[in-house]
Amino acid sequence: MGGTMMALRAHSRGGPEQLVYEAAPVPAAGPGEALVEVHACAITFAELTWDQTWTTKDGADRTPVIPSHEVSGVVSALGDGVTGLAPGDEVYGLVDFDRDGAAAEYVAVPAAALAGRPRSVAHAEAAALPLAALTAWQALVDQAGLQEGESVLVLGAGGGVGVYAVQLAAHLGARVTASDAVRKADFVRGLGAERFIDSAAGAAGLTPQGFDVVIDAIGGPMPPERYGLPGPGGRLVTLSDSPSDDLAGEYGIRVLFFIVEPDQGELAHLAALTERGRLSPVVSQAFPLSEGRRAFESAGQPRPPGKTVLTVR
Repeated sequence: MGGTMMALRAHSRGGPEQLVYEAAPVPAAGPGEALVEVHACAITFAELTWDQTWTTKDGADRTPVIPSHEVSGVVSALGDGVTGLAPGDEVYGLVDFDRDGAAAEYVAVPAAALAGRPRSVAHAEAAALPLAALTAWQALVDQAGLQEGESVLVLGAGGGVGVYAVQLAAHLGARVTASDAVRKADFVRGLGAERFIDSAAGAAGLTPQGFDVVIDAIGGPMPPERYGLPGPGGRLVTLSDSPSDDLAGEYGIRVLFFIVEPDQGELAHLAALTERGRLSPVVSQAFPLSEGRRAFESAGQPRPPGKTVLTVR
């Protein structure tokens, strides 16, 4: 395609202060890839701290880099060998973390990481789904093997991943308990939680309950007391901290850590759930692409639950 586009880029490793809205080359769709005209993308505040954002798999510097790995848009062109997609298709998907993201007017994405976007919602809402909803689905289904009727505790239930973990656990027939700040209680109950526990109560509020599955979507180091939340034989899934096998053995539970991966079939399933009204995208706030740096700088500020989205078109 050639030419230039506007993009949010960082030329040196660091935080939001490194981000610049500027002209950049339009990427080309390589073999097996689709060039997507971006309509909206979602950011993860922590992504500027990830090694994958800044270096290749062999450790080479990748700067300048483009952030944002959740995209909703329209297929503009296809690389060699792509089947099942055509220019003009409306798609959404998850961009691998070690390649340029979607905070730009165009992004090149492996076709296998894209699926038809849910047409019942706007692009901005569709962009809030891929990373967070896929993470929640893979945590509950692929990792924990959740069964209908089991009890689930979602820690950080009002966060980017938590809002989908609550919805999907309820959809799968689980009995859902949610924990977060008390100001989010009504919102989280509205997502499908039967019980709510104020996270400010700390360990006292989370007295071991014998849950079948615990999803730790809080982030940061995992305190030892969380290993006592599942009952014997229960499953604790953590999203941001390598677990302790010793503590898992001490409490008689399985503890699971994983990194979300693009999955076309699961994306298609999540889109279908959204179109049937079983899954609702949650957008916290939206910024135009030109204000992408300000979006990343809002990380420590009070904001509604859900994902922060950049609107491009």
